[in-house]
Amino acid sequence: MPVFSRFLRYFLAVGRLGSIRRAADELNVSASAIDRQILNAEAQLGLPLFERLPTGLRLTAAGEMMMASGVQWQQDLAGLRARVEDLRGLKRGHVDIAVIDSLARGHVPATIHAIQQRYPGITMGVRVLGNDAVRRAVIDGEVDFGILFEPQSYRELTVRAFTEVVLGFVTPPDHRLAKKPAARFSICADEPMIVPSAPLAVHQQIAVLEGATGVTLDRRASSDNIETITALVLQGAGIGVLTSLDVRTEVQCGLLAFTRISDSLLRPMTLALCTATARTPSYAAAMVLGEFETGFAQLGHAISAT
Repeated sequence: MPVFSRFLRYFLAVGRLGSIRRAADELNVSASAIDRQILNAEAQLGLPLFERLPTGLRLTAAGEMMMASGVQWQQDLAGLRARVEDLRGLKRGHVDIAVIDSLARGHVPATIHAIQQRYPGITMGVRVLGNDAVRRAVIDGEVDFGILFEPQSYRELTVRAFTEVVLGFVTPPDHRLAKKPAARFSICADEPMIVPSAPLAVHQQIAVLEGATGVTLDRRASSDNIETITALVLQGAGIGVLTSLDVRTEVQCGLLAFTRISDSLLRPMTLALCTATARTPSYAAAMVLGEFETGFAQLGHAISAT
């Protein structure tokens, strides 16, 4: 029995039933315990709360005031408990997220680790999916939120944070393109290429560039997996075409270089943190969202600005 409400539970039961004995039976406590609580309260108030009659107990004027206040107090206590449970929800619970392949390393795992250090009661599930599959998982309620490219055309999604990433050439640090911060797409005409295939989001952009420039790539290999493309570039099999986000970790470590493709027809891609418009995130999910929102801008132009 909550200590905050013991007296009021006793008092309200007696006031409603008009009998200490009946209240004791209903609450499954001893009649003497109820009587003692009521007598203590009357002593502190200096006024009787009940008239003791041969047929039972009847509220006095002071008792009626106490009864009204007690009912209101119980309602306020219920609201307080709900708010306390909400607060507890910020520190425990389970959150599912979906991210594109580019985010399987680096920023997302680091953010999750930081959240677990601060809120050990929160568990997280991470699904790595294709761009459209991330969108679908968020809309269908399979995950609490997702990170994907180009969400603005989807009415079912609410964008919580966004940044822009750019397309570029990925090369070993000693390659001739490595010293260039930007270059036109045509510069790769005679280069052996490792290119992304569907469903990677950049696949369509490369097709647009080929069509617009008339450049036919020397495709030595293609893959729908960013790590495979990166590994092939590291092995010297060719140069890759990926986004600044895809190789953020390798560029920061000095393992690869990134050269932005500067053709004017090529616009930056929008990377967005999204929730389903039709669903309200849980308290735990809202807290995790806040953590991801805080560092989201880091995923943008940091590499391409070099």
